[in-house]
Amino acid sequence: MIRIDRPEQLDRTVIAGLARGECRIALTPDLLATLAVSRRATLDDLEGDQPVYGVNTGMGAMAGIRLDTEAQARQQNTLMIGRSVGSAPWLTRPQARALLATRLRTLLHPAAGASPSLCLHLAALLDADVIPAIPLRGGAAGEIIPLAHTGAVLTGIGQVLDKHGEAVDAAPALAAAGLSARPFEAKEGVAFLEGVPGLTGMAALFATETRGLLAQIIVATATAHAIIGASHDPLHPALADSAELQEVLTSLRALLTPHHPPHAASAHPILSNPTPSPTETHQDRGMAAARQNDVTPTHLILSSSAPDRTASHQDRHRSGGRGDDGLREDASRESGGAGGGRALQAPVSFRVTAPAIAVALRAVADVEAAADRALSAVTDSPAHLDGRFVGTFGFAGTDLAATIGALTTALIHLAELGTARLHRLLDSTLTGLPRQLSDSPGLHAGMVTVHKRAVGVAHRLRRFAAPSHVGAMETSLGQEDVQSFGFEAAECLGEAVTGLRDVLACELLAIHQARLLAATPDGPRLSHPEDPVDSMPPNSSDDAANRLGDGTPDNYAGGTPESAAGSFRGGVPRGAADSAGGGSVGRGLGGLSGAAWGALDEVAAVLPGGSGDRAFGRDLERVIRLLGAGWSSPGR
Repeated sequence: MIRIDRPEQLDRTVIAGLARGECRIALTPDLLATLAVSRRATLDDLEGDQPVYGVNTGMGAMAGIRLDTEAQARQQNTLMIGRSVGSAPWLTRPQARALLATRLRTLLHPAAGASPSLCLHLAALLDADVIPAIPLRGGAAGEIIPLAHTGAVLTGIGQVLDKHGEAVDAAPALAAAGLSARPFEAKEGVAFLEGVPGLTGMAALFATETRGLLAQIIVATATAHAIIGASHDPLHPALADSAELQEVLTSLRALLTPHHPPHAASAHPILSNPTPSPTETHQDRGMAAARQNDVTPTHLILSSSAPDRTASHQDRHRSGGRGDDGLREDASRESGGAGGGRALQAPVSFRVTAPAIAVALRAVADVEAAADRALSAVTDSPAHLDGRFVGTFGFAGTDLAATIGALTTALIHLAELGTARLHRLLDSTLTGLPRQLSDSPGLHAGMVTVHKRAVGVAHRLRRFAAPSHVGAMETSLGQEDVQSFGFEAAECLGEAVTGLRDVLACELLAIHQARLLAATPDGPRLSHPEDPVDSMPPNSSDDAANRLGDGTPDNYAGGTPESAAGSFRGGVPRGAADSAGGGSVGRGLGGLSGAAWGALDEVAAVLPGGSGDRAFGRDLERVIRLLGAGWSSPGR
């Protein structure tokens, strides 16, 4: 139970935890006493004859109509009824919980003038998991439609989500939870409809989800590098032009360093992003974490990729005491040439992935900063400020919509890059593996149709790249002559996250297939990080040995296509462990760290054995679930 003494304690991290049902909160007596003071001041300033928008007047184009005492008493509840015009699809349960938690946070601001009892009721809904059915498509005029659906639940006339995610009447659900309807009092209804708590709460959720997804892309990208023998030149430390790019390049180099031991250090702050102070930079957080762990900040990017200070004497001797640079040089020689690759230049999609991830990391940090600003800002309109009721712009959400749009575009670009990398993995001239990663070219399609799925997903995502804050439209007879579409921005970001995960699953399935096809009849080819250095196969520095052939379509695993196909019995490579048992499968690729191998083992553990054609859509469902559960993400 988290005790909330001050509004700022209900921050983005706590809201995300509440949304996922990972924590509970309690509003302390001191906070409730503070709310009572601001509520009393609001009620005092409502007395008199001055017009107050939405309290003793109509709303929108009807703001000039004054309401009598009887109408005022009814209006705060009727605001919910006439504006509940949405319908399915609904927000997911975590998204709706995030909206509720964020609405509670903003009502704790004294400018809202909300009563302690209203805030306690919202906390009780979260605690009882009585969650409103809130339309995903929010319409216009800020979030007035989804918030009206939310407020209607408090009054007992709305709908809530059942355990299957379907909308049911709120009154029975409230009664079953031991709760009763709670009508809105003076000014509370209009305060409940203002601001952008839905967009803010979903931004908090998507930011956390995106950081995990970006960490997963780094692991997949490193593995794809190893499969095609891509040059390490684009990973040179001198190319980093920002803290974000420095961390991405460092992580990729670590994952591509054989005999790089796992490390139990915490995740790097840029990827995991603990809630920072407003003035704290990404580099400041990285240096602080580095000092805490007594390691170089560039070694914290992934919890499993940083070097261990207890590395063996053999590893230290192998690197000549030169640390990562020495290991990279050794890895370069092992993989057959300067820069750690076979070709002079890798395909562009491989070279530009790291800066594209860095762009996405900056974009997600901007979303988090915008969400933090929204949580502490005055979002009510009218807001009670200095004894007056002031009209504001807090309902627009321009800051969040703009930053979310930028993140959406960055993620869609990453999906396109993932599709391109996947296509390169099907090219036997780059991998030295069978064409299209088919165990029987001509008879079996291999991964070519998996790539077509990724292409379709990436193409569909392009329609979500248009920024939602472009395209002004009028409503309310021109009184509201510019609209904000925050829920549309959140929906587009959600589509981008889902689509990018789908493309990543396709790439990982192809990587797994390549791993199976790279297995030799004699078992592991090249070194695995768990093997002693001196036990590496003879001629391990030879490119043909390292890369399972001479790079032509007619030479697989040092033999003919027929001999390669013959190394599989029932689709399972000889010498490979049974994937169903969660063991190592087909360690036929060199140049990867123990962290990378461990991540690949997790993928193998959820997939059936064999490399022959099957209903790969089922495999992709398994991989997508694995990614959603946090595969290879920092802090999992």
